[in-house]
Amino acid sequence: MSRVPVIGLSCYVEDVDRAPWSAQRSAVLDYRYVASLQDAGAVVVILPPRDDADDALAASVLQRLDGLVLAGGVDVEASRYGADPHPGSQDPRPDRDAWELALLRAAYARDLPVLGICRGMQVMAVEAGAVLEQHIPDRVGTEVHSVAPGVMADHPVVPVPGTRVAAILGTDPVDVPTYHHQAVDPGSLAATGFVPSAWHADGTLEAMEDPRRGFRVAVQWHPESGSDPRLFVALLRAAEHRAAPGR
Repeated sequence: MSRVPVIGLSCYVEDVDRAPWSAQRSAVLDYRYVASLQDAGAVVVILPPRDDADDALAASVLQRLDGLVLAGGVDVEASRYGADPHPGSQDPRPDRDAWELALLRAAYARDLPVLGICRGMQVMAVEAGAVLEQHIPDRVGTEVHSVAPGVMADHPVVPVPGTRVAAILGTDPVDVPTYHHQAVDPGSLAATGFVPSAWHADGTLEAMEDPRRGFRVAVQWHPESGSDPRLFVALLRAAEHRAAPGR
């Protein structure tokens, strides 16, 4: 019998007030990520960023895992893709950037199933050599992708026929939870191995995947905040293959 797949999940390290304690250093993540993966059948291991993050450490960690999810969060530091930050950019988190990039390289070396969510999609793109569109409203003139601070909106995306995302979600428009002001520049994907796999009507790239690999998928929206489990289930099906006896 196959063992239960173990999925690594990235997070923050933050100072958190938790009565009666204040500024308690904590690993922090929206629990809906964990619940979504557990509901799909995973054992979840949280992977907080580390000051000593490097490729060797990341490889050692991922030897024990069957898949990886890069969670959402703040903007990737613009210098990671050779740009100056937009005036609306959030303060960078170099600890997460360094650790998640190292985790990605280790996951790719083992061809582990990987799902990137929102920021996670952007980290995957930057690791592959793509660049980011730093403030979508400058192009589209609306706040449809992030309507207000701390407010999750939703909008339709259209999967690209023939892609893995379309095989998971179908080719009809799908309403998804959304909260982002940046996105991957689709024009920079050409040499990365990734291909577009879902779009918003305003031309924003909403998903990408590497068709050369078993499961290397990223979405710009937040499936953990919705009620559709299909992306998490698909990740777990791929991870179950890794967890099968003899693997």
